[in-house]
Amino acid sequence: MNRLTTPLITAVLMTIGTPLLATEMASSGSVDDLHINNIITHEPSPHNAIIDLAWDSQYISQGRNNLNEGGIYWATAAWQQQDITLYSTVGRADSMAYIEWNLGLEYALPLGDRFDGSLGYQRIQVYGDEECADNELFASLSYTHIGWLTPSIAYTYSTAAAGYFVEASLHSEWALSPQLTITPYVTQGFDVQYVTEAHNGRNHLQLGVEIQYQLSPQLTLSSHISHTLAQQDIKHQVGPHSGNLDHTFAGLHLNWSL
Repeated sequence: MNRLTTPLITAVLMTIGTPLLATEMASSGSVDDLHINNIITHEPSPHNAIIDLAWDSQYISQGRNNLNEGGIYWATAAWQQQDITLYSTVGRADSMAYIEWNLGLEYALPLGDRFDGSLGYQRIQVYGDEECADNELFASLSYTHIGWLTPSIAYTYSTAAAGYFVEASLHSEWALSPQLTITPYVTQGFDVQYVTEAHNGRNHLQLGVEIQYQLSPQLTLSSHISHTLAQQDIKHQVGPHSGNLDHTFAGLHLNWSL
């Protein structure tokens, strides 16, 4: 399957669009970021080109909705040469003026049969009512020896915020047929001056289900439904009387492997 076993781009994964940037741009005036999950495979291959088209009903990252209204479209192109992956992603909001570009490089670490790991860098550029940018360093590590359960941890450091974000996840993949796979997951996020400076610690808990169907050897259709539960960091940021801070959102992906 064309799964991202070390979240591409862990941060694109965790970030595609640092929520600090996106929130400042859209809300105030980037699992798991599932639009980038399950895009790149680290299976042995001399090269592998990927095109992924996606739509998310909301732009959720780090447990926050980064847009005032509507969802967001994503398009990703990636090229993998052995352990090196180059990727470019563009996101465009479907109901407001917001465009985001991500350009990154990821290196898959040779850690043996039981672990998958990666290191990487990405540049984020946001366009809207104002422009802003960030540079991020990221890393990930997952334990793959248990067939039905994959623990993982992802780390992202933002140079603009001078802080980092950590996500610890459990994914449980179940093949219902040769083409159909269902994967429930749970993720706990921790913020250390990545989104907020005044509070460090537990940020959000996210639960969801990913469904993937292999239409052909090169073409994969996938979807997800996810729910986030706000924790201390989000509540401290927005105040105790801000209403419901939890989010339920869904998305679709069409992934073409060349």
